[in-house]
Amino acid sequence: MALMTGDDYRRSLNDGREVYIDGEKVKNVAEHPSFKPIVDVRARMYDLNHMAEYKDQLTTTLEDGELICRAYKTPKTKEDLSGIRKYVETVLDDLGGVVYRVGDETIGEMWSLFDAQDKLNEIDPTYAKNIAYHIDRVAREDLFHVSANTDPKGDRSKLFSGKEGGTLLHVVEENDRGIVVKGAKFETAAAYAHQAFVKPTILDWGAGEESMAPFACGFIADMGSPGLKHICRTSLGTNRNEKDYPISTKFEEIDTLLIFDNVLIPWENVLFHRSLESAAYIRSTLHRYSAFNYVLRILRRADYLLGTALLNVEQTGLTKLQAVKEKISELINYREGINAHLTAAVANAEVSAGGLMMPNQSLLYTGRVFALSNFPAMAHLTRELVGGQLAVTPDSDTMVDPAISKYIDRYYSVSEWNADERAKLLYFARDLLNSSYAGHRTTFELFAQSPPFAQQMAVFNNFDPEAQREMVRKAADLKSGQTITN
Repeated sequence: MALMTGDDYRRSLNDGREVYIDGEKVKNVAEHPSFKPIVDVRARMYDLNHMAEYKDQLTTTLEDGELICRAYKTPKTKEDLSGIRKYVETVLDDLGGVVYRVGDETIGEMWSLFDAQDKLNEIDPTYAKNIAYHIDRVAREDLFHVSANTDPKGDRSKLFSGKEGGTLLHVVEENDRGIVVKGAKFETAAAYAHQAFVKPTILDWGAGEESMAPFACGFIADMGSPGLKHICRTSLGTNRNEKDYPISTKFEEIDTLLIFDNVLIPWENVLFHRSLESAAYIRSTLHRYSAFNYVLRILRRADYLLGTALLNVEQTGLTKLQAVKEKISELINYREGINAHLTAAVANAEVSAGGLMMPNQSLLYTGRVFALSNFPAMAHLTRELVGGQLAVTPDSDTMVDPAISKYIDRYYSVSEWNADERAKLLYFARDLLNSSYAGHRTTFELFAQSPPFAQQMAVFNNFDPEAQREMVRKAADLKSGQTITN
């Protein structure tokens, strides 16, 4: 086994997978215009692991000496967590943009399963060995591993009760080869990934009944499995001019409705099955590692907001105004607030039940809420600082038309910024803030790991308030005060 190259990755996608987009069945995912840009980005990530200048940041070794991608090594020390952060930052530096579903964040959900092994063994020991096997397999085979979480939403009043599964993915048959499943999931990047960790999400398993057991299953699904259909949404970057849309034409990640039409899942790929308790336990710990990489991406988005705002106000000399400095300061506060949560989550990391080094859960989840809840306001602030030209600047073909170029040069040049450079900055800002892609990213980030209420519940459930209770008891000289556990 060895680290994949970009070409290895491209070839691996030709496995007979059934992919549909824009009314056609895709013959070659790696070369299709809707997928090629993001496939090329992922291929670049594979190639980076082979470059000598990146070896220390992007690769590491297992205990037996096998070289693997650093992102896939289970963290056992604070240095491992810092290494994961360095990996993400190094990759994003090279790419010059932000990608979310590339494997390093979703493998963390498997680490959450690893932490739960003892608990899962108490519930049902049948599948525990499969967890460790698949974590090791992803690392050694360098697989692009994603996570199929989101269900198509039916009558949610029934779903929330835990008594009615409706059309949710469920087991329809068991045989000597494995389980057969039917249903659907949404997942970003599934059409160009190797496999997905599929699991239930929104049910209140605590209120569940035995009739819900077929819905309580988690497994690894090969994205080329017979009977699995990928129904993809239209790309927001296809057929766009790269100069006008420098972000969406490179980094558009395609979302997929995965249809499991009686798909066989081999027993060795089953991670839990017919266990309401396992489903509830896994859901409550799912993001304890993956949220770290996810918030790192939002930090990079904050960096782009700040950099875009600074370059736009500096080119026109507006940084001399106190009001502008105050707005830039707000962006700095936002950026550094995210950074502080991530830094502190590593500094105060905790050893998990499975013996892994886990980012401090309270600081990680509060950082996630801080980053997501403040992003729309910070994007709007950046729009203010960029100004109205964000909305009215002509396209790049018009800007270079010989018949009008002298006017463009006159009215778009400022200080040392010529019209071409200024237009490129405005196009970048537009794609970051105002394009269809920008709107999609904001919605994606809001729900990518869980809906806002669930993120707040993660904050509530992972903060220990006993120290604050005790402070008030002491300061108010209270002799009693019942402790209410989270």
